[in-house]
Amino acid sequence: MRFYFLIIFLLPLQVLANSSAIDSLNAKSDDKYEYGLNIKKTIIPISLISVGIIGFENNGFEIFNEEIQEEVAENIDRRFTIDDFMQYAPAGVVYANNLLGVKGKHSFSNQLLIQGTSLFIMGAVVNTLKYSAKEERPDHSGFTSFPSGHTAMAFVNAELLWQEYKDVSVWYGIAGYSMAASVGIFRVVNNKHWVTDIAAGAGIGILSTKISYLIYEKILTRKKNRKQTALMIPFYNTKQLGLSCSITF
Repeated sequence: MRFYFLIIFLLPLQVLANSSAIDSLNAKSDDKYEYGLNIKKTIIPISLISVGIIGFENNGFEIFNEEIQEEVAENIDRRFTIDDFMQYAPAGVVYANNLLGVKGKHSFSNQLLIQGTSLFIMGAVVNTLKYSAKEERPDHSGFTSFPSGHTAMAFVNAELLWQEYKDVSVWYGIAGYSMAASVGIFRVVNNKHWVTDIAAGAGIGILSTKISYLIYEKILTRKKNRKQTALMIPFYNTKQLGLSCSITF
């Protein structure tokens, strides 16, 4: 059953990641897109998702998960709530930069649009997997452990921060991904998720934002390349004189 998840989930992602190869058959390569997806750009998130899904059936991963949780239980008796807030921190940096006048690659409104699309994609995937996989949480509080929604949210926002400000400074990416990784660590420390849940959530978050940027860019490029025409025709019907106008864009 869990191997079935691997096939139905990763195969569409791999096809999407290699869309440039498909487009090249029609002489429409994604190379013209700054955010076009390919193996190089998607190998990390797809690998993380693969680790999470394969971890279901692999005894080695299951033992590893259990050993980590045992170490956490033995050495950390305190629970933290910082992960509930830190998952939004990278996006907070993006919008704080807008207020401070530090320009990203896109306008504030377009950043909101891109993030909204990313969250929609991420939410659909995460919730579908949670209620299909029904993996029990380490603390036995429910059966929605796989994948980690907090981690997915954090990495959606970290990738947004990186894409918007990577040309300004590489430190934005380092800071964003450090915060996102911290969220994943705290989810394990709080005994809410297995390590493989964290890996899958991170991969889903990163890939959701990458797909969102590609969707945005393709729509924007299509609008820019769309031909705009205007036609004006005068008319007279013995009583009225006017001008008929038709605009196509």
